[in-house]
Amino acid sequence: MTRYDYKLLALDMDGTLLNDDHQVSEETAKWIRRAIKEGFHVCLSTGRAAMHALPYAVELGLETPMVTVNGSEVWKAPHELHFRALMDVELIRKMHALAEEYGVWFWAYTTERLYNRDHWPENLEEQEWLKFGYNTKDHDVLHHILLRLQDMGGLQITNSSMDNLEINPGGISKASGIQQVCDLLGITMEQVIAVGDSLNDIAAIQAAGLGVAMGNAQEAVKELADITVAGNNEDGIVQVIREYMLDGMQFDDAENEAAGPKAAASSARPEDNPSA
Repeated sequence: MTRYDYKLLALDMDGTLLNDDHQVSEETAKWIRRAIKEGFHVCLSTGRAAMHALPYAVELGLETPMVTVNGSEVWKAPHELHFRALMDVELIRKMHALAEEYGVWFWAYTTERLYNRDHWPENLEEQEWLKFGYNTKDHDVLHHILLRLQDMGGLQITNSSMDNLEINPGGISKASGIQQVCDLLGITMEQVIAVGDSLNDIAAIQAAGLGVAMGNAQEAVKELADITVAGNNEDGIVQVIREYMLDGMQFDDAENEAAGPKAAASSARPEDNPSA
């Protein structure tokens, strides 16, 4: 396909759009703005909640719909919700009990906030739940938790790093979210370039017209992607835009719009503010 066939660039955040300092580099921001100027749509496709993703969308001047919480929410505009998939509270109760049984760090997104092991509500029924997650460097324990989760059924299980598991309602993924964005924009998944680095990106990478793995991606992601580009600290997104959207176009600094301020790097621990 040529640059004229692709219409939407769907970007994972942590490990993809963001460098290891949780910032968008000036070079990456510059090329994203150029892609938008050339008529492309650019959207965030993230495991983060909207409240944690929106500052970066504002920084980049994105007006395209946004996929958050691994597809459990799709935003038509930055503050206009288009779709939301909630988790059954009984599944949340079971996953919480599993976390306590194994003594691992856990966290969960509701529609209003992020909870974790240190701050957990007494009345689960009073919340609307979107996603649950586990975090531990003990991969044997993580594997046992995975097997128990698979026995529960009705869950979409992925990860955003080798040390965690992320659980959404069954059938919900970044791919299902991006499909809704396509419907809103009047385009097809064949016209999408989806970029990511973790298991929660695989569904989108496989469903898109061009599936891209970052150089720092998990091996399973690289194996299933169409191409692999440079890592998140080497402006791999710039490579995608230049080579697969703008036909190798050189950037004229004189045309560059004034760069906006960087979004502040996150001070939260990764397990407090889960990766995308």
